Amino acid sequence: MKNTFTAIDFETASTGRTSICQVGLVRVVRGRIQRTYSSLVQPPGNSYRSDFIEIHGIDAAMTADARTFDRVWPEIQKYIEGELVVAHNISFDDGCLRHTLAHFGIAVPEYETACTYKIYDKGLADCCREYGIKLNHHEALSDATACAKLYLKYTRRNRSGR
Repeated sequence: MKNTFTAIDFETASTGRTSICQVGLVRVVRGRIQRTYSSLVQPPGNSYRSDFIEIHGIDAAMTADARTFDRVWPEIQKYIEGELVVAHNISFDDGCLRHTLAHFGIAVPEYETACTYKIYDKGLADCCREYGIKLNHHEALSDATACAKLYLKYTRRNRSGR
């Protein structure tokens, strides 16, 4: 079990995997949260579906002056490239990352993945309630922080044999 990893969460403006509008990232080194990062991101065309705005509360006015993902990528690349990347439903977040990098013509780096949804077989809000983890659901940094705490709980449990 690795206790050095990056937990990540993306919020999107629509069903399109390239429509990232917020990124939250938590860097964990040797079992301790060392860095957090959060940024609004202007999705392509700064276009939003109203039902997605209802989910996370982010709209076009909030990201009108935000950087596009290709401008955010250099700040987070070192926490992803060659690292273990953990998410709650990694297939969604990994898909967003890969599709968005391809959209901007950026090479997809090598990295490993782990999924707390697969580990716990429950939604993020349910896991957080069960384990007493504070969550502001669908706020990317809060979701990434909760995911990091869940993965740490999992690695500690497996190290101790419980």
